[in-house]
Amino acid sequence: MNGTNRSDIRAGLEVQIVLKKDQRTGNLTKGIVKDILTKSPTHPHGIKVRLESGDVGRVKEIL
Repeated sequence: MNGTNRSDIRAGLEVQIVLKKDQRTGNLTKGIVKDILTKSPTHPHGIKVRLESGDVGRVKEIL
């Protein structure tokens, strides 16, 4: 699943996100969702989340 629909994402899910600094390279960071930061139901580049590690980025894949 990709991370463009807010309804697919909830706290506790394991996801891969792209951090702001990694947007050019496309490096993904794996972690557990702590907070969902995007308010709209969908976003073309992925829903923005905060991981339990504190990293913030857009969801590219739900594991």
